[in-house]
Amino acid sequence: MTNNELAIAKKDVVDVVENKVQDFLKRGELQLPPDYSPHNAMKSAWLTLQEVETSDKKPALSVCSKNSIANALLDMVVQGLNPSKNQCYFIPYGKKLICQRSYFGTMAVAKLVDPTIEEIVAEVVYEGDTLKYKIERGKKIIAEHLQEIENIDSKNIKAAYCIVIDTNGEVKKTEIMTMDEIKKSWGMSKMKPLDDKGNVKASSTHGKFMADMCKRTVINKTVKPIINSSSDSHLLLEHFNRADEERAEEDIAQEIDENANSVTIDIDSIDVSTEDDSEIEEEEEEEEAEEAPAESKPKQQSIENEEDFNFND
Repeated sequence: MTNNELAIAKKDVVDVVENKVQDFLKRGELQLPPDYSPHNAMKSAWLTLQEVETSDKKPALSVCSKNSIANALLDMVVQGLNPSKNQCYFIPYGKKLICQRSYFGTMAVAKLVDPTIEEIVAEVVYEGDTLKYKIERGKKIIAEHLQEIENIDSKNIKAAYCIVIDTNGEVKKTEIMTMDEIKKSWGMSKMKPLDDKGNVKASSTHGKFMADMCKRTVINKTVKPIINSSSDSHLLLEHFNRADEERAEEDIAQEIDENANSVTIDIDSIDVSTEDDSEIEEEEEEEEAEEAPAESKPKQQSIENEEDFNFND
């Protein structure tokens, strides 16, 4: 795209989203972290978007609809995310752009909706490690994890776990997943990281960054229920879950027609409606999105007033 085309696209998309965010803030429908600047996040995202390409190396800003670009930016801001902090990234699906959280972003949202969370940590368990945990009133507590440096080998990962610690230093939640459970989750990935025998393909992102992807999976499983049960902001939850719903729609659409299906945000006329969106079961997200995970390198419908907040074409 030329500089002039970029300037026009920015005015058409970014300005609309910034105005919508200000409208949310004025109505008291959006609470952002105190140190979060929507303007700076949008500026960072726009610079990032200029480098995003489709699978056939075309600029995403030229291929993706301005409606979906606007929705991706809105999803980012409502969740208080910033791509410069590796909290999210942008994925073209056909003509639709989706803002996808990294697990850094998922943890940031969890801390935003539940201020009692002090820390979220994840670790990988290798063959030869000693992992002991106890169960108290139905809650798992990691009692001991002993590991020798010689054990660290991505080919010998046995499990992964995530611990959520509150501001009092107490364990709020623990999730443990065996490698078989992790692979079952990966088996749902559109990128098909497993071969016919159920082994992780060495050439896949999962194969190249096995430990990071294991941590990502167990963090998502641990934190998503906390976010969906802790936040009283329907606006935040709507945008938190939108990427999952969008991806599910696109997977189906690509199988049928190899083309994007529906989009949100009508740039020319933003209508307000009152339709309720049904809850869509969340699937494992993020694995297929990056060439390398950010940790290693650095319901899509309408925007609705008071109850449901999405955009429609």
